[in-house]
Amino acid sequence: MPRSLLVLSLLVAAVAGSWLARSAMVRWRDLRAAQRYELAAEARPVLVRAGAAALCLTCVSALGVAVLLGERGGPVRAVAAEAGSADRAVVPAPTASSSGPAPVSSPLPSSAAPVAFAGAGRVAGGELMQGAVPGPDGRARTVRVWLPAEYGKNPADRFPVIVLHSGTPGHTADTDLPDVFDGVASAVQQGKARPFVVVAPEAPGGTGHPCDLVAAAPQAVADDAALRAAVGTAFRTLPAGPGGWSVLGVDGGAPCAAAAGLARPDLYGAAAAVSGRYDAKALAGAAAESPGAVAPRLLLAAAKRDTDALASGRAVQAALRDAKSPAQVRTSEVVQDYTPERERLRLVRVAVQYLAEQLAK
Repeated sequence: MPRSLLVLSLLVAAVAGSWLARSAMVRWRDLRAAQRYELAAEARPVLVRAGAAALCLTCVSALGVAVLLGERGGPVRAVAAEAGSADRAVVPAPTASSSGPAPVSSPLPSSAAPVAFAGAGRVAGGELMQGAVPGPDGRARTVRVWLPAEYGKNPADRFPVIVLHSGTPGHTADTDLPDVFDGVASAVQQGKARPFVVVAPEAPGGTGHPCDLVAAAPQAVADDAALRAAVGTAFRTLPAGPGGWSVLGVDGGAPCAAAAGLARPDLYGAAAAVSGRYDAKALAGAAAESPGAVAPRLLLAAAKRDTDALASGRAVQAALRDAKSPAQVRTSEVVQDYTPERERLRLVRVAVQYLAEQLAK
């Protein structure tokens, strides 16, 4: 059956089921009221409507499975990054016979469907894409991917990745920090870094400050294989791992970035945390137990006027030194400007420059 007909049937069954379920509920309430006042009432209309609603629900489930299976066999949708391209473009799932370049990141598990990324606008001279990727807990979460202007201009190039963490549950980092991509782009424009693809996953819910929990137990930083596979399949990125992937957090997302960089140097070649407050003892313990032969590399940056962030960064540095951790930690404490927004832009630029230098090593 054509997919369009399946979707239409699914919508019809869903509307009919909703109407029947509501009608059965109304009849059931009337029946209860009649019994309460010892009036005569017939239960058959309630049973008929409830049975019909259950049948519609079964049809909705079957049609939904059919639609999903149809999507799984289809192509991955992505937006062309070039300025003159159409609003949507088809990116076929990579195969051995594909004429395009081989995938440059971890492949998707055979049981997973390719992730569809759609255009979400143009930001800081680049293209912003959005898709839904399963999180470490298996639930779908929004992931935004910023492609720099150079992505469309150089179709043969592969790009390093910055994973940008958010400290607000249910949000991606650019929601709270809309100018963060401007900071990344300005680092490239000033010749301080090569272009990055920036991946901003939605922060998990269940707590008001998800990065505080991660910072308190950084050993529990998840290996987000689904994210790396989805991004590596849909976009031209360097292979997932410390040679091409890094992590960044600003303000509330800074503890997440520091924890990921210190606890998982096997996944991220460098980390930068901007204007954060940290659990120094927990981070030092995570760095001491980090896997991999390469020492974690971390930048802790804060504006000159942000005394609390400066003190927190120094505490992390001292705790790592006292624990004799192999982590290589730098601090940046000289940024000063007229407004906090301009300071944040400059701090992000400093962080991107650091990440580019460390990945180049």
